[in-house]
Amino acid sequence: MANTVLVTGGAGYIGSHTCLALLEAGYQVVVLDNLSTGRRRLVPGEAVFVEGDSGDIALVRELLKQHEISAVLHFAAATVVPESVEKPLKYYGNNTCNSRNLMQACLEEGVEHFVFSSTAAVYGDPDQLPVTEDASLRPLAPYGTSKLMTEQMLRDVSKVTNLRHVILRYFNVAGADLKGRTGQSTPEATHLIKVACEAACGKRDGLTVFGDDYATPDGTCVRDFIHVTDLAEAHVAALRYLEQGGESLVANCGYGRGFSVKEIAATVERVSGKPISVAVGPRREGDIEAIYADNRNIRETLNWTPKLDDIDVIVKSAYEWEQQCGF
Repeated sequence: MANTVLVTGGAGYIGSHTCLALLEAGYQVVVLDNLSTGRRRLVPGEAVFVEGDSGDIALVRELLKQHEISAVLHFAAATVVPESVEKPLKYYGNNTCNSRNLMQACLEEGVEHFVFSSTAAVYGDPDQLPVTEDASLRPLAPYGTSKLMTEQMLRDVSKVTNLRHVILRYFNVAGADLKGRTGQSTPEATHLIKVACEAACGKRDGLTVFGDDYATPDGTCVRDFIHVTDLAEAHVAALRYLEQGGESLVANCGYGRGFSVKEIAATVERVSGKPISVAVGPRREGDIEAIYADNRNIRETLNWTPKLDDIDVIVKSAYEWEQQCGF
C-alpha cells in the first residue's frame, strides 16, 4: 500500500504542484487548506481535501490518525514580504505559531518525516554569491524571520525526538504546470513573473519596478527563478530521502544564477510578443538587493536534477497559464 502524506496548503501555488508530483510518484495525498489564498479547484481530484487550519492541533491529529499519515509536507503560510512588514503579527501567527502546533500534532501521532517550505529570505542580503546553506541568517522582514523561527523549532525538536526533517529554502518560484492543470492563482499576487504576465495579458495596467538604484548591473534587484515543477520534484526527492533514512537536512532550491527585474520584464515581452508598461517606484522595505543559490547540496544529497532550467520556459508556462485563466 502506498504511503499517505499530509500536504498543508495543498490548494496553493506550490502545494498544488507538489500534490501532482506526489500522486505521480505513487503517494496517496491528503490536503489540508483553509482556502484563505488557495483555490479548491487546484487540488487534484485524486487527493483527499479537508478545509481547515494547519494550526488546529485537534484537527491535524485526527487527520494523521484517520489516514495513517507517514509524512507531512508543510506549505501553509502567508508569503508577501511587504505585507509582513506592515502586519508582522499576522506572519508570526500564521507562519510560526501554526507551524509549532503542527509539529506538536506530528509528535503526538508519531509522524517522523517533515518537509518544510522555507525561503531564501532567511539570508537577507548575503555577503557572497552564490549563497550557501551555511551563510549568515539575517532576514530583512518578518516574513523571513517567521520562516527562520520555524526552521529553528524543527532543529530543536529533531534533536530530542524521532522527527527528521528537510528544510527547503526556495528562491523565486515561477512558472506553471506544463499541462495547464495548476498555476499561480493567488489573488493580488506580487510574484514578479506572474505580475508581468498579467500585464502582458492586459489584466494589469503595467509593471512597477520597486527601485532602480541598487548596486546591480542595471540598478534593479536580481533573483534566482526556479520553475515550480522542478521545485515540486525537489519535495518528492526530499520525502524519499527521509524515507530511506536520511538525516535532517537544509537545502537551497534554485538554479544558481540571477536575472534582474528589468531582464524579466524584457523576457516576458519577448516571449509573449506583447509590450509591457514599466514604471519605476521607490524601493520596498524588506527587499533583498541580489541573491542566487549555490545548489550543490540539493543536487548531490537529494540527487535532484532540474529539468526546466530555462527562463523562457518558465515565462512561457506562466504566460500560457495567464491566458488560460490565472485567477
